[in-house]
Amino acid sequence: MKEQTYILENCNSFEPVHIFECGQCFRWNKEDDESYTGVFKNNVLNVKKENGKIIFKGICDGNIEEICKDYFDLDTNYEEIKSTLSKIDKYLETSIQYGSGIRILNQDLWETIISFIISANNNIPRIKGIIERISKKYGEKIIYNEKEYYTFPNMYKLGEASVEDLRALGLGFRDKRIYETTKMFLNKEITLEELEKEQNIDILREKLMTLSGVGGKVADCIMLFSLKKFSVFPIDVWVRRVMNELYIKEPDENKVSKALIQNLAKEKYKDLAGLAQQYLFYWKRDA
Repeated sequence: MKEQTYILENCNSFEPVHIFECGQCFRWNKEDDESYTGVFKNNVLNVKKENGKIIFKGICDGNIEEICKDYFDLDTNYEEIKSTLSKIDKYLETSIQYGSGIRILNQDLWETIISFIISANNNIPRIKGIIERISKKYGEKIIYNEKEYYTFPNMYKLGEASVEDLRALGLGFRDKRIYETTKMFLNKEITLEELEKEQNIDILREKLMTLSGVGGKVADCIMLFSLKKFSVFPIDVWVRRVMNELYIKEPDENKVSKALIQNLAKEKYKDLAGLAQQYLFYWKRDA
C-alpha cells in the first residue's frame, strides 16, 4: 500500500486531542509533534492539526478521503449539535467549549465489543496495552515508516486463542469473558449483522448484554461508539460525579442511582444524550 494524504480545511469541530483522549478509542497514540498515530481496520493513519488544517497521512485499504470521511464522521454537522446542546444550560455550554473538537468515531463493531469488555474495571494505559498485545499476537502486521503496526484480529483469529492464551496476554478475569463472547459469535448465537440492523435501543441493549462481560455501561459504550446511538448515556464514575455535582447534589455520590441519572439525561439532553455525555465526561475528567 502506498502512503496517501488528505487535508481537511475549515473544520471547527475537529481537535485530535479531544477525539482521541475522550475515552472512546484505545489504539491512537500521541507522537512527539503532538500528532496522533492509530490503527483501525486495515489502515495506519497519522492525524495532525497544523495552522487550522487537519492533515491525514498514512497507508489505507482504499481511498484515504473516503476512509477519513467515514471513520471521523465528517458528514455530520457537529456545529449544529453543539449549538443545540449549548442552549440547554451553562454547564453543558462550558463543557462543549472545553471539548469543542470531539467527534464520535465510526468504529468497527467487533473491535469495539472486545475493547469495551477489556475496559471494564480497568484503566486506559492498561486497556491499550492489552489490546496492543492481542493485536500483535493475532492481528496482521503492517509496516509504515519503518515501524510495525498490527490490525485488530477478526473473530476467527481471536477464536484460535484459548483462555490460557488470553490469560498470558494479561487480561486477568476478562480472559474467560473474551473467550466466551468470541465463541458466541463463532457459533452464530449472535451476529454482528443483527446488532447493526437492530433499531430499538432497549432490544439492542438486551442483545449486547447476553454477551459475556457486557453489562449496561459496556453495552451503552458499544452502542454510542460503534453503532452511533446518540441517545444512550453511558455512566461511569466520572459521569456519575459530574451529574451529581451539577444537578443532583447528593452529599454521597455513591448513593446516586444510575436510573436517576439516566432519567435526568433523557429529560435534559433527549436524543443527543450520548454527545452531552462525551462533553461532560471529557470536561470533568480532564479539567
